[in-house]
Amino acid sequence: MRYAVVIEKAENNYSAYVPDLPGCVATGATVAAVEGEIKEAIRFHLDGMRDDGLPIPQPSAVCEYVEA
Repeated sequence: MRYAVVIEKAENNYSAYVPDLPGCVATGATVAAVEGEIKEAIRFHLDGMRDDGLPIPQPSAVCEYVEA
């Protein structure tokens, strides 16, 4: 599955979260680092949901850039 991920610049690092997976977050010193960390976090999150017998949500969030 392919989930939308939001990456934001924080004061001293980057953070990422997955709108379709509440609580699935990661941080990293660079964009590349946080991308790697959020991939790992998604795998870990989904494994935990499976272990707990919870349904895996289908990706539904949509990301777009809008010209302003």
